[in-house]
Amino acid sequence: MTRRVVGVTLDNLDGLPKQCRRCVFWELAPHLREEAEQYGDVEFEKEAWISSVLLDWGSCGRIAYVDEVPAGYALYGPPNIVPRAAAFPTAPVSADAVLLTALRVVTDFGDGGVGRMLVQAVAKDLTKRGVKAIEAFGDADPVDGSTCVIPADFLLSLGFKTVRPHHKWPRLRLELRSAISWKEDVEAALERLLSTVTIQQGAPALGQPFRSER
Repeated sequence: MTRRVVGVTLDNLDGLPKQCRRCVFWELAPHLREEAEQYGDVEFEKEAWISSVLLDWGSCGRIAYVDEVPAGYALYGPPNIVPRAAAFPTAPVSADAVLLTALRVVTDFGDGGVGRMLVQAVAKDLTKRGVKAIEAFGDADPVDGSTCVIPADFLLSLGFKTVRPHHKWPRLRLELRSAISWKEDVEAALERLLSTVTIQQGAPALGQPFRSER
């Protein structure tokens, strides 16, 4: 099984689930969203928003593939370019954080750690850019079939902590150092293991003395 995560571009938007490809919940203000859904082209609006963010701010999403099949995606950006963000009762997002607007794992890959893989990829990208934290509005009582707001329990399972409680729309936060610490721990363990192997390979067999080179 091969797994990889790539940045969202205009060329791979079709890697998003069809329902999400047509969703502009976050990208447009509520009244404009209603107009776009009734009279406009929501796929164009989605593409236009992502294009604008890519040009003005940089990378704003990740798509995870498992055996070359799209398994999930994440979208994020500064809260000031996410019109819907201001409408939540637990707004505003902290000044030192980037807003995670969407995080979805395709049902067939729900138990494969894809969500955590996506969060780690987002954390790695934002850490390089000097961002201190990721925040997200969670849905504390999600309805079946609703994908516009990330379920709060899902965010909590990925390491997010509640910073602004609410019965329906809590705001959660993930400090980026905690998000990538597991990677550092794994790398340190591998380094210790490789060091041990090297020492063992260079040691003499039992009963053989060390020989100096002349």
